[in-house]
Amino acid sequence: MDGIDHRIDGEDAGPDGQPDARGRIARLEAEIEDLAHSLERGRKIAVLAQVLMVGGAVWILGGLVGLLRFDVTILLGAVAAVIGGIVLFGSNDSTRKQMEARVQAAEAERAALIGSIGLRVVSGDGSWH
Repeated sequence: MDGIDHRIDGEDAGPDGQPDARGRIARLEAEIEDLAHSLERGRKIAVLAQVLMVGGAVWILGGLVGLLRFDVTILLGAVAAVIGGIVLFGSNDSTRKQMEARVQAAEAERAALIGSIGLRVVSGDGSWH
């Protein structure tokens, strides 16, 4: 042993002193669920960013062709909306890619842990008691 407590938040150690696989699987499933919620929030942010970009662009174009009121303040607001939308979308996109990679890694680790557990087939007569 290396003298380090390898338990994760109170997980019981297995016979070899390592964290129990079932406890680790439960923690991975909770992490995957949390990441899925974060990804869903990220999708909503991406929609907001797209609305900002399109709204700002439409306002600029509408002002240029004379369909909408157009002055310097409105122009600055529309340009800020387009730039803000681009920045928000880019930042959100890179975060989404990182989270998706973490989900894939956690799912792979969970699958490996499930495969390492010595599961046995329980046979019976098919009746429920």
